[in-house]
Amino acid sequence: MSQSETRNESRSRTRTEIETATQPDCWRRALALAGDGEAPWRAAIPRPGERVAVVGCGTSWFMAHAYAVLRETAGQGETDAFAASEMPAGRSYDRVLALTRSGTTTEVLEVLARLRGTTSTVAVTADPATPVMELADAAVVLDFADEASVVQTRFATTELVLLRALLGEDLAGLPAQAEAALAAPLPEGLLETEQFTFLGRGWAYGVAQEAALKMREASGAWTEAYPVMEYRHGPISVTGPGRVAWWFGDPGELPAGLEGEIARTGGRLVALGRDPLADLVVVQRLAAALGAARGLDPDAPRHLTRSVVLADGRG
Repeated sequence: MSQSETRNESRSRTRTEIETATQPDCWRRALALAGDGEAPWRAAIPRPGERVAVVGCGTSWFMAHAYAVLRETAGQGETDAFAASEMPAGRSYDRVLALTRSGTTTEVLEVLARLRGTTSTVAVTADPATPVMELADAAVVLDFADEASVVQTRFATTELVLLRALLGEDLAGLPAQAEAALAAPLPEGLLETEQFTFLGRGWAYGVAQEAALKMREASGAWTEAYPVMEYRHGPISVTGPGRVAWWFGDPGELPAGLEGEIARTGGRLVALGRDPLADLVVVQRLAAALGAARGLDPDAPRHLTRSVVLADGRG
């Protein structure tokens, strides 16, 4: 164990780390909620065959991407994901799903206000006392997964667990995978890594983007994220000694030859093989530990606030 890893073992946990550790219980509650056929918001959830757009900002945008791919893959209908600021004004959708932990993010509220009375909308949020409750036609409130931290961990994963369960996935074993991800030591040597490239395929590409964001937010790390097949088309050139390529998925599903290509660069491949959401828990832990090793406070990331609320009259 390196000196930085030893220091991280002895320090007290940050709020971000405490919230990260609660994810197995949050996921169990989300699965129970998904099984509640009497929940008042059930009728507002996207229905099979509907054309749906999903919007969010930051972490929520990446969760939107993951859900959109999962919904289409499940055969439930065409699903687009947009950063809320980039939601096209001229497209027609049966329903728009807005993901917003705070319920106050300016761009999300603007989309909902624009669509009010013309398109059915539903929001997933953590706080029932925010403007999103008035602007969306319906809301799913995951207040048990709300966070004090600026950096999102448990809310984002809990909302995706809920949405996956509502698509019909059997996720009964997923909380146990999260517990294993929390209990296992971090892979050795990662706190000395210079650069991380996160790779995914399909919905796991959204998870890879979120992993990269988590590392940037909590530790200021140099990170990138790509669809795994695109990684060969230029980005692999950044990989080398002291750098990591991290695969979200079954190691047996890596594209043929890619492991050898990474090895020839002198870089390191990390492929843990759990469900991508459970492996994201490992990255959340790593981000907080790396931030602490660099003398940063994951609870107070540089230049960030818990919600981005823009001033009126902005350009």
